[in-house]
This record gives sequence, structure tokens and C-alpha cells, in this order.
Amino acid sequence: MQQGWLSNWLVKHEVVHRSLGFDHRGIETLQIKARDWDSIAVILYVYGYNYLRSQCAYDVAPGGSLASVYHLTRIQYGIDNPEEVCIKVFAQKDNPRIPSVFWVWRSADFQERQSYDMVGISYDNHPRLKRILMPKSWIGWPLRKDYITPNFCEIQDAH
Repeated sequence: MQQGWLSNWLVKHEVVHRSLGFDHRGIETLQIKARDWDSIAVILYVYGYNYLRSQCAYDVAPGGSLASVYHLTRIQYGIDNPEEVCIKVFAQKDNPRIPSVFWVWRSADFQERQSYDMVGISYDNHPRLKRILMPKSWIGWPLRKDYITPNFCEIQDAH
């Protein structure tokens, strides 16, 4: 598989990762281990990835793992096509813990809180990790594939 410059740089500096290739726009996607994510995030910020464009999370498969996805952009004055990279950090469903990057990119605040609320990933060292969309009393994580809606009653068509 073809690797991009960032993956090659991480290999050169012996940082464990896995290249997942490129998307349709040519943006490199990397898989990073959760235990390495906070240090790699700082490295990326220092290198110039100063903008967290988006963060989301999803359930990979029932009984499988959860993924937290970060889209980072390197914004510089006078550059028409800023560099972008996509980072995927996977966590096991039984104890989904990933280091928070709130202290690197402040825009991760609400995005990580939403991922916690909907998918159930706990972001270590996040200053305000609590439900943001669902009521505090809500039980479970609505966007997990194995989630069952409480008191759900399917109504069938009478035709």
C-alpha cells in the first residue's frame, strides 16, 4: 500500500501506526494506537496541524471496536490548498478509553463530548466530559450498533 509523507515520517521516527491509504480527495488516513495518541497529537500540532476540522466517532461492528476519527488541517497564510490528514484511533467496546486532545485543539471540547454521549468513548483528561445531547438520566449509547431503545414498541401497518 502506498504511504504518504506523514506515514513515512512516523516510520522514520519509529512511531507505531498503520497507514489506511488515501480517501477520494487524496487525504491520508492513519490508524494510531490509543496509548500513543496524545503524544502524536502534540507532534502533529507542532508540525503545523493547527486546526481540528472535525472529530467524530462510530461503532465499527457489533461486538467489535469503536473508532474516534480526527480530521486535521495545516493552515498557513498564503496557502490555497492546506494539507489535511485523517487520524483514526480505535478502542475496545468493553472499556473504550482514548486520550483527549482538548489541551491540544480546544475545538475538540464539544466534539469529544458528543462522541462520549452518543457512542460511549471516554476521553481521558477531558475537563468537562458529560452528556451534551441526551438527558443526564439516559442509559446507554444510542449510536452503538448493539443499542436497544428502551420501551421500544414497533407498530406494524394494518393493511
